[in-house]
Amino acid sequence: MPAGPTPTLERTRKVVRVRGLLGSVAPALGVYAAVRLTCLLVVVAAAWSVGRHPRSRLGAHWDALWYERVARSGYGVMTLPDKSGVIQTDLAFFPLYPSLERAVTTALPIGMVNAGLLVAWVSAGGACCGMYAIGARLHGRRVGLMLVVLWGVLPHAVVGTMAYSESVLTALAAWALYAALTRRWVWAAGLALLAGLTRPNGIAVAVAVACAACVELWRRPQCRRSPRVWAAPVIAPLGWLGYVLWAGLRSGSVLGYFTVQRTWGSRFDFGHYTFAFVGRLALHGGKLFQYGAAVTLAAALLGLLLLVRDRPPPVLLVYTVVLVAIAFGGTNYFASRPRFLLPAFPLLLPPACALARARPRTRAVLTGALAAVSVVYGAYLVVLAPSSP
Repeated sequence: MPAGPTPTLERTRKVVRVRGLLGSVAPALGVYAAVRLTCLLVVVAAAWSVGRHPRSRLGAHWDALWYERVARSGYGVMTLPDKSGVIQTDLAFFPLYPSLERAVTTALPIGMVNAGLLVAWVSAGGACCGMYAIGARLHGRRVGLMLVVLWGVLPHAVVGTMAYSESVLTALAAWALYAALTRRWVWAAGLALLAGLTRPNGIAVAVAVACAACVELWRRPQCRRSPRVWAAPVIAPLGWLGYVLWAGLRSGSVLGYFTVQRTWGSRFDFGHYTFAFVGRLALHGGKLFQYGAAVTLAAALLGLLLLVRDRPPPVLLVYTVVLVAIAFGGTNYFASRPRFLLPAFPLLLPPACALARARPRTRAVLTGALAAVSVVYGAYLVVLAPSSP
């Protein structure tokens, strides 16, 4: 009976696979880095021209400032009264991203703001690799490359290089979904757990992994003997549930986290606020960033319809539907909806497939035009827009 592969041989194979992935995704990472670097240079120029510090706009403004304070001093330190006098607390912000900021500053003497930016930039690269792995597995390498390129030239892609938690969530989600697609259930559940500690909408990863495991148990009876598959639906939501319960008890009740969210003006109303805001915007007009958010929401709906038509694996579809539902169903922060949708990269699979089939010249023109819009609009969001991107 032939012997199985030795541990050394298995490690060698894993190293070869990782090198192959990095080599394949390198062109897309290069395009992503070039677009984002160009946007950063434009942000720097725009910020200096209006007398603002570019690093502060990227790493110590809006939500980034709250994360920085949590990383520096822990929870319960920073509060802010809103216009009506209601106290908003830092318990609204999930703990993984500020924990990573603090860990980086412990290891490297670069300061908390720089640490937040470093975590975001490295995570964006990890997200690109995970997206490429999914696109290449489902439709081939060219689609994987186009998926990364399209994510990098989104109008609101600048958020991926700000000291926000979206890049971390996208990286964890991409690799959790890939692990589920390749039936690595413990990895999928563990990454989903971490995603649930990153942002409120990280619950989408847990729901997707849990549903994928249930589908696996239903379609493949032989898997019912595997404790790994059974464990995935149990482990996946523990991060999100754990923080929600901890924050609730910290604020005074089991469900106190949702009270904290309401003090920030956030609750789920099944889209009433969103569609009412779009109606007012159409009738009475608004600002550029509001129109940008409305166009992004419309594009997300169209992308979801196209994704459903293509019949993707259930884990991708469930993940995307939950993210879109959260983005549409929440109240307040209309201008931030594109940011909430940034982790919903499966919406880009249909256009990525179309671009992969297009002529090289067509691909170059379209991606070049999108990159130009992304650079200019991203600089506007960071430097000039009066609301958090």
